[in-house]
Amino acid sequence: MLDQIEIDLRGADNLTLYIDVADNSLSRKWLTALNNIIRNDLHLEKNYCWIGWTESQRTAEYIINQLNASISAINSANLGYTIRDYFTVEDTIQDDLGVNHARMNWLHRYFEDLQGHSGQMSPYWTQADAATRWHIRQLNLLCHEYESLVLSMRKVIQAPEWRRPSQLMCWLNAPRFSLDENDYELFGVETLNRKIGGVYVGVNKAVSKTHWEVFNDEGSSVDELITTSLRNQIEAAGDFDIEWARDPGAYEWQIKKIAEFRAWLINNGFDPEDKSLTIGHPKVAQVNLTKSFGTLDYNQIWQQLGTHLDVYKIRTSDAEATYNYRWSDADYAEQQIRKLK
Repeated sequence: MLDQIEIDLRGADNLTLYIDVADNSLSRKWLTALNNIIRNDLHLEKNYCWIGWTESQRTAEYIINQLNASISAINSANLGYTIRDYFTVEDTIQDDLGVNHARMNWLHRYFEDLQGHSGQMSPYWTQADAATRWHIRQLNLLCHEYESLVLSMRKVIQAPEWRRPSQLMCWLNAPRFSLDENDYELFGVETLNRKIGGVYVGVNKAVSKTHWEVFNDEGSSVDELITTSLRNQIEAAGDFDIEWARDPGAYEWQIKKIAEFRAWLINNGFDPEDKSLTIGHPKVAQVNLTKSFGTLDYNQIWQQLGTHLDVYKIRTSDAEATYNYRWSDADYAEQQIRKLK
């Protein structure tokens, strides 16, 4: 174990998560990057932190309203790109309570057009001011947040034990580092099955959508995708995700889906065993569930977390930071825009 990280969550009282960091090539780079983030007191994106939590006050209606507000701001920025679209809860949730992927795929396409990707940013992004860039980024963040929330809303009704809550620790302007062949060893199709309390290096630092996301969201030939930028992950940062859902890997329906994904990869010219495709989630640490919650029972863990959806402090052996602000602050967007400048 390289280190034990502590995260204080704020509620009526504090709840501390204890995270044991593994010792491998990627975790060493990641922990170094995380310590630099903490020392430099970068801004933690609290508006994109607790994903798939039906207990959150960030409801489907709230997210859709924020999304339309960002579209309006982008259209008013005179970038030469207009989004002629308006989203509602009714047209983004289907009769079976699933998310309307066709609608959300177009939302993600607007984001790709407006931002571009690492190494090839779009001309719209280049000419946009900090406020407009913030709104462009919201298209992506709100899209993924909404999809995760709708999935959990559906699971609460149909299969509550298979909710998919997670915790995304992302910082504005987090410096990136390059991945190498040693780091690729932690990727692979099998790592799509994440364990509860598992800590994974954040993806999509240089990627629009992953192969797995495209398979689930669009499922067609790569020549027919709405998504424009299907790329391998070549960079990462000190950001990380904590998986709070149960591991589905041993269940027949997930085994079948992974087999279908492997077939999809082969049909589209990809080798499922090629780890340089950076498919999956590289694990760098594990929450000590017993020390953090006093239990391994996922229901009790969810109950404790559901009343503590606010990160207050983070500590490693080398650095510490306090995040005494909330996404619900009246000036929260302005706080982030100042940081982006």
